[in-house]
Amino acid sequence: MKRDQSRLRKSLALLVMSSVLLLSACSGGNGNTEGSKESAPPQSAQPSDSGQTPEEEPYKISIMMQSFDTNLPGADSPVIKQLEEYTNTDLDIQFVPNSSYPDKVNITLASGQLPTIMVVDKSPSFISAARAGAFWEVGPYLKDYPNLSMANDIVLNNSSIDGKNYGVYRGRVLGRMGLTLNQVWMDNLGLQPPKTIDEFYNILKAFKEKDPDQDGKDDTYGIVVTKYAGPWDIMQVWFGAPNGWGDDGSGNLVPTHMTPEYREALKFFRKLYEEGLVNEDFAVMDSAVWNDPFVNGEAGAFVDVADNARRLNASMQEKEPRDESYTSVYQAPVGPKGHRDMPTTGYAGMLAISKSAVKTEEELKKVLAFIDKLGDVEMQLLLGYGVEGTHYDMVDGYIVPKENLEPAVLQQYNGLNQMLPFIGPVAPTLEQTPINNMIAEVQAANEKIVVANPAQPLVSEVYAQKGQQLDNIIADARIQYIVGQIDDAGLDAAIKLWRETGGDDYIEEINKLYKESQQ
Repeated sequence: MKRDQSRLRKSLALLVMSSVLLLSACSGGNGNTEGSKESAPPQSAQPSDSGQTPEEEPYKISIMMQSFDTNLPGADSPVIKQLEEYTNTDLDIQFVPNSSYPDKVNITLASGQLPTIMVVDKSPSFISAARAGAFWEVGPYLKDYPNLSMANDIVLNNSSIDGKNYGVYRGRVLGRMGLTLNQVWMDNLGLQPPKTIDEFYNILKAFKEKDPDQDGKDDTYGIVVTKYAGPWDIMQVWFGAPNGWGDDGSGNLVPTHMTPEYREALKFFRKLYEEGLVNEDFAVMDSAVWNDPFVNGEAGAFVDVADNARRLNASMQEKEPRDESYTSVYQAPVGPKGHRDMPTTGYAGMLAISKSAVKTEEELKKVLAFIDKLGDVEMQLLLGYGVEGTHYDMVDGYIVPKENLEPAVLQQYNGLNQMLPFIGPVAPTLEQTPINNMIAEVQAANEKIVVANPAQPLVSEVYAQKGQQLDNIIADARIQYIVGQIDDAGLDAAIKLWRETGGDDYIEEINKLYKESQQ
């Protein structure tokens, strides 16, 4: 047995790639923001009967997940204590900053000493580890649990590897993206919401040049971006670039960076950089402080999930309360190819269960029972909003977060929503404030304009082996192009390198898999 474990660890160390993709999950609050759904009856997030026998010892579970904040709960948090009591578990939660999470995942995979549960993305390193036998295939077991049995078949397919599910997906709204603007600045400058990309550009330019905060200083700019590349990915879809992969007009799939629309988007991004409409340190800025320039009145635009408009407003209200929202949120502006936006995949990473920590099927079922209970309304409320009466109130069936919480109180539940799978009954929603209504309207309207990635469920052997190297070539070239370090010829050279490094084989394999899936 020890020899087998040692062999597995050595195999994993060889299989792990240099890094995994950043997870697209956002911090704070409840990630299941489908406000248009009918609310469930109000329920308290107090501990209730967990279904365990009194004699059964709490089951020990270790969890590793990313964090988007620094004010995080400790083991003595009353919220964690309630979670442990509800699920009859003894939890060891390891938070890792989102910016360093990919490296931490790789180091952990290479060590072979994995926690019980890891939040992972379907990245090359995880695919290799799953295929090597490091994680349990959970698909056949989901039907045996009341909440997990409600998993969406499309999302299960999107999150699968070779048709198998090596983790419980963390569900997300498909049409979740939005453009958040500082409404105070918009009002000060007499600006209207942008309907086109040109109008969006004009707003960014006004935020930079027309003193939107009216302090008489040249100390503002347009949009804040970090080394998390999500905003660039989202905005290039506005220009007509495919979401990952697209049809080249002849029935074959082509990667987005090999399309003319992608290059047009990069020219726009470079214009933003040259004119100082985006922060010049975007390539090195830690995503953990992404919100700060917006909240502190330095930047006025934010391209990410629409529900972040609520979190940005809440942070600004804490600094200086006012009756109206500081933020407004809108759909993507219309681009040259029409009204388009990038969807989520329906999930943001998975809760993968390791075989090094969970050695038997009996133990696996205990871990799945824990994850299943996270879908209960009580746990959605507890981990998403804290303790009723302390962190939020229920008013007319809606959640009303308490305002101006002390950091030590907010810390008690901050970041714990990252373990929620959002598979199960619909929990009560936030109170129907203007900003919450705007978020719900944007997300509902987005369903009609999101652009699917036809290659999303396909698992490429080439990508499993070379994916991170290929991704880095294009990611580096995009940054270099935006900041003016390379021109079109340099971009062509990077794409040529991508193709020679394995990109052509990747394209060939994806098209083969795609055509097989259409049969």
